[in-house]
Amino acid sequence: MKIPLNRQAKQPIYLQIRDRINHLIQTGHLAPNTQLPSIRTLAQTTQVNKLTVLEAYSRLEADGLVRVKQGAGFFINAPQPPATAVPTATFNPAQKVILPTQGINAFPDIYAASLHSHARPGYIDFGLGFPQPTGLEDFQRLARRAMKESHTFFHPGDPQGDVELRKQISLILIQQGLEVSPESLIVTSGSMQALSLLAHHFVAPGDCVIIEAPTYHGFLSILQQRGAKIVGIPMTPQGMNLALLEQYLQSHCPKLIYTISTLHNPTGITTSVEHRKKLLALAQRHHCLVIEDNAYEPLSFEITPPPIKAFDAADSVIYVGTFSKTLMPGLRVGYMAITGAQREALIEQKLLHDFHSSAASQAIVKEYLASGHYRRRLSHLRGLHRTHRDYMVQALVKYFPPSVTWTVPNGGTFLWIQLPDSVSLQALCHLAAEKKVLVGSGAAFFPTRAGYPALRLNFSLPPEATDRGIQILGNILKAQLSCPVSGQDNCASLWASL
Repeated sequence: MKIPLNRQAKQPIYLQIRDRINHLIQTGHLAPNTQLPSIRTLAQTTQVNKLTVLEAYSRLEADGLVRVKQGAGFFINAPQPPATAVPTATFNPAQKVILPTQGINAFPDIYAASLHSHARPGYIDFGLGFPQPTGLEDFQRLARRAMKESHTFFHPGDPQGDVELRKQISLILIQQGLEVSPESLIVTSGSMQALSLLAHHFVAPGDCVIIEAPTYHGFLSILQQRGAKIVGIPMTPQGMNLALLEQYLQSHCPKLIYTISTLHNPTGITTSVEHRKKLLALAQRHHCLVIEDNAYEPLSFEITPPPIKAFDAADSVIYVGTFSKTLMPGLRVGYMAITGAQREALIEQKLLHDFHSSAASQAIVKEYLASGHYRRRLSHLRGLHRTHRDYMVQALVKYFPPSVTWTVPNGGTFLWIQLPDSVSLQALCHLAAEKKVLVGSGAAFFPTRAGYPALRLNFSLPPEATDRGIQILGNILKAQLSCPVSGQDNCASLWASL
């Protein structure tokens, strides 16, 4: 394969290689399933470094134009069929600000129920939001490569995290529009530890914290255990209601705002640049810290706006991320980006909490990032999740009553399902569990379970499991809605027939 290169051009060589191969694919000169030259061969014929060719091939794979077969090389993908039309979201619930007087820790119970379901065969678990176990061949090879530095695991670890890993993370964040130095990053044991450290450092019992309602139930439980006074500001289709946010910033003087700006958990909403800048301006005007938790941002199907932290010139935003949603949860590697005076204090907290995150896990993630495999994995997951999202939406249209509405997120792993007020959410979850279908009860994502009836469903499951699970849930919902008094004994015989 001849690839003309202009070594005096401003465009990097690897992009010139990518664009030339892309042109050959689009014009039909490279047919589907054609094998590309090996990295070594193309490096020799173009007289460039092998890493340059690998970067070009990785970009083509990220664009969905080529695929890699382990031990065989890179092959041209077949053209994708036109995407099936997906119904648009109709999410727009009526909701008030939630001011709970006491807390309910729902997250431990939900996590325990999920562990129980995984220990028993035949369950369909729509409850958790982790990726499916794919790409394990890559993982095993990269893990063995990472273990070559296992002799360093006997040395005291840096509580801030492996410096080379932090350099790789900073490069990823730059691609997302957030420029932070490796010195501003703290590697944690998953994003859950980052959130816990932040809550314990900034929030004392009785302090006020503003959250979105609904929000991630794990952090909600952390705040409840801290004894925080929680203010739940309603979510609109555009994000947190900023008019209500301003009102409660003035009246309650909160210590911090917790927000998920990209692929919000659980609604899947991604806010606009304008919304992000307005939220930041309100927080800074009232001297309020912002915690931005974007765990699912790498799984976006589209280009997302820069994080709120990217617009922060006053060190008033802490950004939290994780690899649990993109690699595997068992590695337990997350991070937080902190610019400002609080960084050293949080490094000290991390040291006193567990010395440092797992050196082995950090080495594996570092190998994933440095080798280019992480970008390819993200491309694979995005394509897979888009297909599975569309499949679940079509199943909802097929099996659910027309009075049920939902969001259609541009990425992540969840659909947020809003149910009619007459539905008994507790009964629905109980009946579904009896049919071996585990769902995320929407009540857990609201302070004191005070929100509207809803479900959070993980759409990343295999299509056959999604179809069967959605059909079971649809039958239960239809039975409930046909019952004159949902949840009462006179419906027991109807439900027993499901």
